[in-house]
Amino acid sequence: MIVPGIWNSDPDHWQSRWEAERAALDPGGVVRIEPASWSEPDPSDWSAAITRAVRSLDEPPVLVAHSLGVLAVAGWLGEPGRPSVAGAFLVAPPDPAAPGFPAEAAGFAEPRAASAVPTALVISDDDPYCSADRALGFADVLGSEAVRIGARGHVNVASGVGDWPAGRTLLGDFEHSL
Repeated sequence: MIVPGIWNSDPDHWQSRWEAERAALDPGGVVRIEPASWSEPDPSDWSAAITRAVRSLDEPPVLVAHSLGVLAVAGWLGEPGRPSVAGAFLVAPPDPAAPGFPAEAAGFAEPRAASAVPTALVISDDDPYCSADRALGFADVLGSEAVRIGARGHVNVASGVGDWPAGRTLLGDFEHSL
């Protein structure tokens, strides 16, 4: 299940490419959240969108989140009564306390509790939206496996990762560990 960041992931983003690949293999087996608030994200709207997307699937999915989607998933995982998921693959979290955090997303917070499901947090050493040290702190709070991938920027189109085959391998390894 795809959980993009603010403004959604465009067609060239690795999340969109992975979604298209999986949909070609298993139509209906992959979904993307559909909040009403992509450009002025509201945490409760995103939480409801995650719940709707999870409930639309036949089996508990692995959530594949990027950027603001990581914070949305981290908050959602702590909600009581949420539907079951197999795990969460979290990539390039932004730091809500950083000066570059979008003002439009001010309602989103850093992870505050351990996840009850397995999580992997993928960390770039030179992410302009979150230092590696802060991301490692988020991983500690969540109880995530921290996966450092070196200097890959924000792991997005601007970072030049393309369809990010190394990330696809990391996701596959994570899924096999579940």
